[in-house]
Amino acid sequence: MSGSTPDNTSTANGNQARRKKWMLGLAGIFVLAAILYAAYWFFIGRNYEYSDDAYVAANIVQITPQVAGTAVAISVNDTDFVKAGEVLIRLDSTNAEIALQEAEAQLAQTVREVRTLYRTNNSLTSMQDQHRAELEQARTALLNAQADFKRRESLLASGAVSEEDVQHAQTALQAALDHVAASKAALDTSREKLRGNESLTAGIDIANHPRVLAAAARVKLAYLNLKRCSIISPVDGYVGKRSVQLGQRVAIGLPLLTIVPLRKIWVDANYKEAQLRHIRIGQNVELTSDVYGSKVEYHGRISGIGSGTGAAFALLPAQNATGNWIKVVQRVPVRIALDEQEVVAHPLRVGMSMEATVDLSSPGQSALADEATPRQGNRTGVYSGDEQEIDAMIARIISSNLGKQPAQAANH
Repeated sequence: MSGSTPDNTSTANGNQARRKKWMLGLAGIFVLAAILYAAYWFFIGRNYEYSDDAYVAANIVQITPQVAGTAVAISVNDTDFVKAGEVLIRLDSTNAEIALQEAEAQLAQTVREVRTLYRTNNSLTSMQDQHRAELEQARTALLNAQADFKRRESLLASGAVSEEDVQHAQTALQAALDHVAASKAALDTSREKLRGNESLTAGIDIANHPRVLAAAARVKLAYLNLKRCSIISPVDGYVGKRSVQLGQRVAIGLPLLTIVPLRKIWVDANYKEAQLRHIRIGQNVELTSDVYGSKVEYHGRISGIGSGTGAAFALLPAQNATGNWIKVVQRVPVRIALDEQEVVAHPLRVGMSMEATVDLSSPGQSALADEATPRQGNRTGVYSGDEQEIDAMIARIISSNLGKQPAQAANH
């Protein structure tokens, strides 16, 4: 029967001591790592919220025609850069040109017709003065006839005049009465005609007459339809998804192509519900893109926080009231405005993946936008010149058909 030797016992005790020493050292390393991580999280980590569920977004401007027509010229293709106001597509404008010519002719005719209303006022005024003079003459003749009849009637008893003379005087008196009535009726008729005609012209000149304004509106509509045969770009950007082809008959509102202003883009970062606790509008954000990697860093600012989760605005929202409900952590989109100069230096495309880290220690405003929050509106000025041009053309048509009537219209 053999027993353990002293050397084997000492070797086992030494190995056990070394293992214990290594275990204590390894435990110390884990404890130290936990302390370091806790210190990092307390002083640094808790001040940042990270999300890799972030994507580049932009205003995708859809180009649609305002008038129907046939595409006869297309000056751009996919990936081309266009400036605001540049003609993208031209439609056949033959019908629009004819419609404009008809509207111009109708406006000129309407101006001439309205001129006759003011001239009629002058004619009716003269006629009224004539009827008034005739009435005064008839009344004078009536007074003379009345006096003559009374004189002859008083002399009838003395035999100075015959009964036949009295009857003639009475007939003349009745004729004078009829003449006065007829003259008064003619005066009233001319007065009503003048009053009715003046109601169509009172207080306005020819250029502002309702009939002229209606004809001018038809000219303006025809002019705009002609201008709209040239489809222009409302913004600077890049062409994408062009579907229109030469000779294609396009209808109003049909999507022809899109313009993407890649210099005015933003990032929609989707953060989990628990991450939104301290996120506020105005806080600084650091971003990196998959296309450039961590070597290129973008600096942004939170410009808005979504009013609902992505599931709430989905095409088919989740029915959480059903019996097979499973809790899923929801995400809320956070809109991040980018530095335009950095975007120009390192261009991005719509839909690219990004990684966003919000600096919670930076000053912010509120979790929801209010009246003091700057709005993120857009505006184009490429259509503002049409009104001035068409107004000048309408003024020329009216002026060329007024003749000498404006002075007469001013008098009225």
